[in-house]
Amino acid sequence: MQDKAPRDREARSRDREARSRARGALYGLAIGDALGMPTQMLSRDEIRARWGGRLRGFEPAPPGHPIAAGLPAGAITDDTEQAVLLGRLLVTRSGTVNPRELAQALVSWEQDMAARGSGDLLGPSTKRAVAAVLAGTPLEEAGASGATNGAAMRITPVGIAVPVSLPHPARPTTRPALDRGLSTLVDRVVAASYVTHNTGLALAGAAAVAAAVSAGLDGAGIGEATAFAVDAAGIAAGRGHWVAGADVGARIEWATSLVTGREQAEAAELIYTLVGTSLATQESVPAAFAVLAAVPDDPWQACLLAASLGGDSDTIAAMTGAVCGACHGVEAFPPEARAVIDAHGLRLTELADDLYALRSH
Repeated sequence: MQDKAPRDREARSRDREARSRARGALYGLAIGDALGMPTQMLSRDEIRARWGGRLRGFEPAPPGHPIAAGLPAGAITDDTEQAVLLGRLLVTRSGTVNPRELAQALVSWEQDMAARGSGDLLGPSTKRAVAAVLAGTPLEEAGASGATNGAAMRITPVGIAVPVSLPHPARPTTRPALDRGLSTLVDRVVAASYVTHNTGLALAGAAAVAAAVSAGLDGAGIGEATAFAVDAAGIAAGRGHWVAGADVGARIEWATSLVTGREQAEAAELIYTLVGTSLATQESVPAAFAVLAAVPDDPWQACLLAASLGGDSDTIAAMTGAVCGACHGVEAFPPEARAVIDAHGLRLTELADDLYALRSH
């Protein structure tokens, strides 16, 4: 019994840390999203003029904002809402996703958002695919042209629910086992994404985010999680329909090398001007990983930097927050920032714990 007790304590400690990282992934996503809400679709010049080029916390949307006008500081957007929607479907279905059910849930969500007067509705790929499903298009074809970042922005729950089985020091995992873990993860990403984003480009971006989140839960730091993201993107790039676009995994490697060791202000300019911050998966997903490379040790500051980029900054900050939250744990975010998210009543702690429980299955 004496020999077993330390092992039990170690297992409980690892479990507590993994739960913190699962919660960190969802809170990080929501915190990044809320920070980026007022800057989304604004240019760097507009952000410099209004906020001096760098946010310092949650801000309300400025008057006349093209999407978020009237939203108060700390408001979340479709990034968080759709991730929570997907997460609850995963929990309800014991880790699986029914594509038609997902499409219908997205329609119901948009109708509810429109009734509330929100302009933050379905993105172009999702809207087109959902309309196709409802019109009778086969599920495999509905998302055949979906190449934007909608799948990547909401995929974090899959990363929490599906392990990639990082090696443990006492029980090294073989490379084939890691490859099987990544392949299984990609399978689950595809199942949760293809109805709206059934292109190799979009699936590669979603797989990169999910793999980095999953690796974080298994104990990876930012660098190792990014390596898993690149590998997963390479696997997923061969899935779905082909569309023209740069290789997501290669652009993650390039973007992270571009900013490593740079001052944050310089990194932001490089990401904005060279990596790109549009809705395109091959821009926004590498941009998020570039932010992580520039600010690997402080999730709050990483989210602030991502939210200050301009372009699709709420989505970039949401992906950034999800990965760094998974790698550092929920306690790495300021308590007051978590309280802002708790005020939305999303019950993220409960959802994260339920998704984490699925990893054992």
